Amino acid sequence: FFFTEAETRQRLLRNVKKEVKQIMEEAVTRKFVHEDSSHIISFCGVIEACVLHGLKRRAAGFLRSNKLAALFVKVGKTFPPAETLCSKVQELEQEIESKQNQARLNQDSSQKPTKIANLTPQAIRHMWVRTALTEKVLDKIVLYLVENSSKFYEKEALLRDPVDGPILASLLVGPCALDYTKAKTANHFWTDPSADELVQRHRIHSGYCRQDSPTKRPALIRKRQSSGSMDDRPMFWARDYVESLHQNSRATLLFGKNNVLVQPTDDMEAIPGYLSLHQSADLMTLKWTPNQLMNGNMGDVEYEKSMYWDYAMTIRLEEIVYLHCHQQVDSGGTVVLVSQDGIQRPPLRFPKGGHLLQFLTCLENGLLPHGQLDPPLWSQRGKGKVFPRLRRRSPHGSCESVSDKDEDEATDYVFRILLPGSQSEFGMTWKLKAPLKLLCETMKYQIISRAFYGWLAYCRHLSTVRTHLSALVNPTIVECDFPVDASGGLSKDVWETFLQDSTAYDEQELLRLVYFGGVDSTIRKEVWPFILGHYHFTMTEKERKEVDEQVRACYEQTMSEWLGCEAIVRQREKEQHAAALAKCSSEASGDRSLRQDSTISTDVFGSVDEVDEPESEAKPKDEKPPPKVPNGSLPNGTTSPDSGHPSSRNFSTTSALSDCSPSADETSAHDSKAAQDLLDKYMLNLHRIEKDVHRCDRNYWYFTSANLEKLRNIMCSYVWQHLDIGYVQGMCDLLAPLLVILDDGYCFTELMKRMNQNFPHGGAMDSHFANMRSLIQILDSELFELMQQNGDYTHFYFCYRWFLLDFKREMVYDDVFSVWETIWAAKYASSSHFVLFIALALVEIYRDIILENNMDFTEIIKFFNEMAERHDVKRVLVMARDLVNKVQTLIENK
Repeated sequence: FFFTEAETRQRLLRNVKKEVKQIMEEAVTRKFVHEDSSHIISFCGVIEACVLHGLKRRAAGFLRSNKLAALFVKVGKTFPPAETLCSKVQELEQEIESKQNQARLNQDSSQKPTKIANLTPQAIRHMWVRTALTEKVLDKIVLYLVENSSKFYEKEALLRDPVDGPILASLLVGPCALDYTKAKTANHFWTDPSADELVQRHRIHSGYCRQDSPTKRPALIRKRQSSGSMDDRPMFWARDYVESLHQNSRATLLFGKNNVLVQPTDDMEAIPGYLSLHQSADLMTLKWTPNQLMNGNMGDVEYEKSMYWDYAMTIRLEEIVYLHCHQQVDSGGTVVLVSQDGIQRPPLRFPKGGHLLQFLTCLENGLLPHGQLDPPLWSQRGKGKVFPRLRRRSPHGSCESVSDKDEDEATDYVFRILLPGSQSEFGMTWKLKAPLKLLCETMKYQIISRAFYGWLAYCRHLSTVRTHLSALVNPTIVECDFPVDASGGLSKDVWETFLQDSTAYDEQELLRLVYFGGVDSTIRKEVWPFILGHYHFTMTEKERKEVDEQVRACYEQTMSEWLGCEAIVRQREKEQHAAALAKCSSEASGDRSLRQDSTISTDVFGSVDEVDEPESEAKPKDEKPPPKVPNGSLPNGTTSPDSGHPSSRNFSTTSALSDCSPSADETSAHDSKAAQDLLDKYMLNLHRIEKDVHRCDRNYWYFTSANLEKLRNIMCSYVWQHLDIGYVQGMCDLLAPLLVILDDGYCFTELMKRMNQNFPHGGAMDSHFANMRSLIQILDSELFELMQQNGDYTHFYFCYRWFLLDFKREMVYDDVFSVWETIWAAKYASSSHFVLFIALALVEIYRDIILENNMDFTEIIKFFNEMAERHDVKRVLVMARDLVNKVQTLIENK
């Protein structure tokens, strides 16, 4: 497949517009743009393609491998900004060459190589355009190339095109006005990733991390795993995670020991791993990583998907309450960590050599000065920290003593971690042996108490669900597999059977098939009018034809009316234009007369005045009289709201538009004013419609010039019937998919009966936002809390476009068809608010990404804008149906 030169130019220009839009959105949402962001790299690549398109060979140099560099150097000889750019790039190239030489020397001397001028390989590849952008001269250089394009470019080049060349130069003004930051930290790639990067990370992480945790109670929507779970998902790439186990700028390594054994599950042998204790500014973390993930012998893909990631542990010390220490003769001792909920972590078995005591010592030092171990370790001269010598009761008497013999020392200990704000439930005096029985009883009481209050909260939660969400779903649950499996959707065979015998399938069964499986693409044109309500399922073919004839007659009548009005509007615009030209001409004639010799008689001025007045009212010779407008083409603004169709608003166009003489009665004056207001209102709507029609999905195959004209006519007819509301941006987006399937707009009115209230004149949007807030708050409290904490975007304004256009701009056309027919069928099968559950499904599919990256309002807008037309719509619909079923089940209290 080959593009023509015109198509190539348009394709390059579209790519530039797309990248410029991404950069400007990033500047608005993040308040900064980094020099090496993915959008800048993509932008530079697109600009290079544009600048090199159609470049003459002699302009680029016959022997130069870097044509762009040769072009800029040549321009720099006559254009100072390009000369400045050349000097800047030469400095960078010298710095890069120096760094490369230094790197070679370091490799020879086994030293750590240095970074090359802090530039990524992509930045080096696009150095000229990137530097021109950051130095704010790219737009000037491109404009210079456009103005002198005949010198540098062939006739078919983009920059030589009289229209596209200046457009390209003007598009670069915005990016060149931005300030680009160089303050990129080592983890900037993690703090400012693209949506693609976030999704890819999540896929890799979820590939080796189990989703279910046995330590978690059931939830309405699965929450993120606790950081102490064996199933916890690491926050970094696999290798970055391993690197984080060592000393770094973000955390201090307090303790590290390899070959610490852990038995992840009961049916496995204990496996060795690396145990490390880290302290950052606000918390202490204990990590255990299997040795298999530490050796680095596996390939990248195999490494990141290794099963051993399932067994890695990351434990926050603030979640741990007790440490059970057991010293065995044949090993170095075992530590069992007990969390606040009473759950025990897998035992950590230390190798011989006093490593258990060393671990406790490092832990105690890390807890100080605000926390401590209870009981604390003892200090012994010459030995340092030792286990506390607890009092032991003699079995033969009631006296108590402290033994100095090693064999008499206790071998099992229970340490409590005391942190600021925690209260000790036991005294600080430990006698003989730790009161394990009392400890167990207390823990048992805490567990039962937590379970009871959890159950009570869950019951109250269900009551809230029934109260607030019952209006959002149908009371009856419709199953996918009963009476027959509906996942295959409405097939052509089923539909033909229904058309031949309407009793073969009832309406509810057909809608159930559509809801769970969609409509066969070959019969959408026939089925959609039924689902939208244009036809009733019980209608005969004759009745359907009668409906079509009525709608067609109404459409033709409406079209004749607004066409007559449009003709008057066009005529009035011509007259205004002619009057303006005449006025300018008369003013120019007057100025010339005033410049005549002052001795000219007053008769001359008088003749000028006499000529000037009729000239201001003169009409061009080629102007045609206004077309005849059918009677009743302009609705009378004085009719009642119940007048219905515009044809009921009849009045004489001639009398309404005629000048009002002083002798005209009040009725004529009123009609004239109403007609004038009507013309003004229609002209305003007409201009809005034409503007949106020309921008509506022009790249989609269906929208040829003829079909765009059809789109315009249908939209003008609808607006003529609803002038009180008028045209609102977005209505063309709703009509377009209908037109693609039906090739007509007779169902648009039916669609707008539901969608009309989503526009600013209606109140449905506020209800959508409120319902989304209730759904998220009840079904996913963790995500709701994040939204509240990060600027409180529980207003859900980022869903505005979703609800306004039924997700039309979030998906490609084929997916829009599937989503729309599911929404229409859901009204009868599950919920008349199914759009809420699609929106909730979109959020929930990416919930882990949102939580892991702690997104705020601007970040979530940017993320979903970048993900537009790239969603897995089948998965979204499956989750949306599951969410409806979940709410219905909760309301039934099953």
